[in-house]
Amino acid sequence: MVTDYLEGALSPGEQERFERHLRTCADCVAYVEQSRSAAAALGHVAPEPPSAPTKAALLDAFRDFHRD
Repeated sequence: MVTDYLEGALSPGEQERFERHLRTCADCVAYVEQSRSAAAALGHVAPEPPSAPTKAALLDAFRDFHRD
């Protein structure tokens, strides 16, 4: 629910209910702020491409999956 809240994906009623809860729960406020900070920090980390062996193993797994 926190992720949906941060992404603006809650319905208006769910958002109001969630924000009402936040007004009375310091622990949830802290969790929301930690989640917001983590998302902001991770948004700035450049993804690292998989190694050649990892990529080959993933492609094999996907091929096997589609055969079933």
